[in-house]
Amino acid sequence: MNLAETGTRTVSSPTQAMPVAAARGIEAWYVPSPLVPMIAVAFTFEGGAAQDPEGKAGTAQMLARLLDEGAGDLGSDAFQEALAARAIELHFHAGPDSIGGSLKMLVKHADEAIRLTALALAEPQLDPIAIERVRAQMIASLRYQQNDPGVMASRRYFREAFPDHPYSRPSAGTLESLAAITRDDLVAMHRSLIGRGGLKVAVVGAVEAEGVAAMLEKAFGGLPEAAPLTAVPPTHIHDLGRRIVVDLDVPQSVIRFGLGGVAWRDPDFIPAYVLNHILGGGAFTSRLFQEVREKRGLAYSVGTSLTSHRAVAMTWGYTATKNERVVEALDVIGDEIARLVQDGPSDEELQKAKDYLTGSYALSFDTSTKIANQLVQIAFEGLGMDYIARRNDMVAGVTQADIRRASARTFADGKMLVVAAGRPVGL
Repeated sequence: MNLAETGTRTVSSPTQAMPVAAARGIEAWYVPSPLVPMIAVAFTFEGGAAQDPEGKAGTAQMLARLLDEGAGDLGSDAFQEALAARAIELHFHAGPDSIGGSLKMLVKHADEAIRLTALALAEPQLDPIAIERVRAQMIASLRYQQNDPGVMASRRYFREAFPDHPYSRPSAGTLESLAAITRDDLVAMHRSLIGRGGLKVAVVGAVEAEGVAAMLEKAFGGLPEAAPLTAVPPTHIHDLGRRIVVDLDVPQSVIRFGLGGVAWRDPDFIPAYVLNHILGGGAFTSRLFQEVREKRGLAYSVGTSLTSHRAVAMTWGYTATKNERVVEALDVIGDEIARLVQDGPSDEELQKAKDYLTGSYALSFDTSTKIANQLVQIAFEGLGMDYIARRNDMVAGVTQADIRRASARTFADGKMLVVAAGRPVGL
């Protein structure tokens, strides 16, 4: 069966993905979805906030916010009105290693949607008035977050974990760095990032393969080859075992902690992913949720995720608890990590994790937009077009030996870099 229905939304199976090539070396992964007259497009370019100039963190994110603030002969208001008049949804975003966007439109408005996307990518105005407006918005957001314990803990964590590395810089910038960004910086960033060379595209919707090829040419054919990127050197988490306090006069501390990880492109990623689900990624079923929240009432939420960047992978964790119970919470977390390293999960625990991860995977593909976003991320990681078809079998095949190997690589001696924003007692 090729079609899956979720409520009123009907989309094709992502395992139907096929390559479609256009001129100038542009290629997309394409999934036909003919029952609803809509098209979803996701695209990403290599290079993101890690390419920000020294002292000007936030440049890539500012550029992403400005791409739809006027392009070609359309000013900001005219560009937004052209989108709204046809219910076209066009958004841009920037992360540590990429800058990209998403597009959703009715089939009957596809030509105009593609035209506007091509303008935004190839001919953004980067108007000085729009630059100052976006700069002010970003600065206002930073000021609002200045006393947010979670934001402060996260920023301090990355600064300490990756010193003298692009990942140490906040992708949203700082008050000082945002003020220093010039239009010339944005033009240079656009020239270096927005080009055909590092482009990945996914298209899902009611369009034939020939129509996809035409869309690719119109949307991206006018882009140059991107300029060479600045090399981002491989790194690792520094100061494992260290505990850092960001002093804030609040009744509870917000905690961020990290250990080693496995990159998505690594053969051990799937075992590490299952391991992370057992430790802290499994919401109500994870060991940390049960031990920290359910049994001891130390925190309302606690969890971990496996994070993969181009230059580093890590197990990234979070929780928040009363200042006087921070040490106890961290001890419990450390004990659970040590138990997993020493004893591994039970056979029943491992099977339940695999059952959940295979059974819930389809929920990532219940709309055309979700399929497009997942496909472009898989393409960006270089995992192969058949990854979606293979993924559940890989999860189901994880053994206890795989888990032991993954835990040795990720948790090692169990030492964590910890940052607590608050006034934790005895830390």
